[in-house]
Amino acid sequence: MDIHHILKQYWGHKTFRPMQEDIIHSVLAGKDTLALMPTGGGKSLCFQVPAMAQNGLCLVVSPLIALMKDQVDNLRKKGITAFAIYSGMSRKEVINILKLCTSSNCKFLYVSPERLETNLFLEYLPAIDINLIAVDEAHCISQWGYDFRPPYLRIAALRDELPGIPILALTASATPIVQKDICDKLHFKNHAVFSRSFERPNLSYSVFTVDSKTNKITDILQKVKGSSIVYCKSRKRTKEISDLLNMHGITADFYHAGLQQVERTRKQAAWINNSIRTIVCTNAFGMGIDKPDVRVVVHADVPDCLENYYQEAGRAGRDEKKSYAVLLFDNRELEELKKLPDIRFPDLPVIRQVYEALMNYLQIAAGSGEGNYYNFDFTDFIKKFHLDVHQAIYAIKALEQEGWVSYHEQIFLPARIQFITGKSWLYQFEKDNPQLEPLIKTLLRTYEGIFDIPVNVHEKSVAGLLHREEAAIIQELKRLHAHAIIEYIPRKDTPQLYVMLNRVRAETLRIDMTGYKKRKQQFIERIETMITYVRVEKQCRSQFIAGYFGDPNTRPCGICDNCLQQKNHGLSSAEFENIAQSIFTVINQHPLPGELLQQQLPGIKQEKLYKVLDFLQSENKLFVDKEGYVRPAK
Repeated sequence: MDIHHILKQYWGHKTFRPMQEDIIHSVLAGKDTLALMPTGGGKSLCFQVPAMAQNGLCLVVSPLIALMKDQVDNLRKKGITAFAIYSGMSRKEVINILKLCTSSNCKFLYVSPERLETNLFLEYLPAIDINLIAVDEAHCISQWGYDFRPPYLRIAALRDELPGIPILALTASATPIVQKDICDKLHFKNHAVFSRSFERPNLSYSVFTVDSKTNKITDILQKVKGSSIVYCKSRKRTKEISDLLNMHGITADFYHAGLQQVERTRKQAAWINNSIRTIVCTNAFGMGIDKPDVRVVVHADVPDCLENYYQEAGRAGRDEKKSYAVLLFDNRELEELKKLPDIRFPDLPVIRQVYEALMNYLQIAAGSGEGNYYNFDFTDFIKKFHLDVHQAIYAIKALEQEGWVSYHEQIFLPARIQFITGKSWLYQFEKDNPQLEPLIKTLLRTYEGIFDIPVNVHEKSVAGLLHREEAAIIQELKRLHAHAIIEYIPRKDTPQLYVMLNRVRAETLRIDMTGYKKRKQQFIERIETMITYVRVEKQCRSQFIAGYFGDPNTRPCGICDNCLQQKNHGLSSAEFENIAQSIFTVINQHPLPGELLQQQLPGIKQEKLYKVLDFLQSENKLFVDKEGYVRPAK
């Protein structure tokens, strides 16, 4: 099928966004391709359209379970068959999906990187007709990047299993070093690289040092109307700031990974449909959310790297209307940032201590544990073993990056049900258990395919259909499971720890210290870059960001705080304010032509006066009428 026809038929668009069509043609020509596109730039279409234009299936590797599920749901709504295999699914469910991929018209299979080298996946792989491998969040493959994930290194092994199949690697933010590393790690040859400009002409970046961040946030949101996001580092602060904004009449709610999935979904939906104006959140919020009309993103705390800041700030103004990205800081915070590398990269004895505590907490015997998921309450863990919270978090992160464990804090697996009895026995069971018949009938009528594969079931929705309490429905589902009528896997929304290797003695635990130290040095450099961005006064902030990501040709944006200050043409802030005040003192009494205004202000040089006038006019604070009179804005 023609790619433009596919775009119109399934996505309702007549034209592609900039660079999308070039990437698609590269993929269809069989080239390995690296695509750098900003958050919200339409990366998904770059693999979805070419996959639809060819026979076979696109294998999509993504680390984000919520994003995988959202994309699968969206594709199915368009009548496109898609499945996802991710953490926490049973072996039976995985087998069912893999079988369907080999025998149906499935066009997309989303998998987490941990799944790629399992024996089960490799067993079915040769029977799946794959036309493209798409690697989302491709920067995760580089250990010199800001979000290195070792399971991504396994993607390259697919090349041996699927020779000749092109790979499309996608990321929103990667420095030139990381870009090269992505291509090397994925064994790209004769490849193409596409990079959208990092220029955001409608987004005004600014940085403020303030005594009271909460007062400044309130002030910003009172001046800039419309939907907004406020990012904080701590969960506690999200609620504090949200409560304060509500007190000032700004409808707000808070969001972080510690909330229950149902609550997170409710808050997110309320913000997306503008029932609330502001979401105050940690960086757990935002991935996969495409809300175009966000007018301002405020960072109440300085992020630890420019990659994170660019992605989060970039959620403002996707509709290409004037928007603002504001970063607040104080000098104490910058000093704390400089100490962060020693906290983020604990010494080997600390990592071994936390590893041993983990294994004991999960009650894993020596030589066992590999390939299993465990419910993991981090707060309970550090309390029972008297561990420092930061050391424990970053020791687990180090264990993740060395391939020992994988920690999924934001995991939500809906309840899954499949009927496992024959229809004749089911009929008899209903006659013998009439009190369970309404539930059985509701499941069969509501969930298509529930006899063939496990389907996701929302217990609360079933309870609503039957006008019953959710707790009673869950008990009846358990009874059906006990009678072997259904296989019922209750929902999970507790954090999970996946053990990737069998338990070893703590003293024999090995870490690649050379790579570990180099990653620490890279982290130090990223913090230094972030601090430089905060403190830079003369360079355009948009140019600074673009240059960091290897885009040296970006023009000054003209709308960031530094560019606006440059428009003051070298005037100090105090001098500019004095001249502006003098101008308004005169024209508020009686408007004057420019030359007469200058006569009224003899102590001000003509050049400086006209520079201030130009700036105030560009900001719509005053205007010059048809007769040449300078008047205050109405």
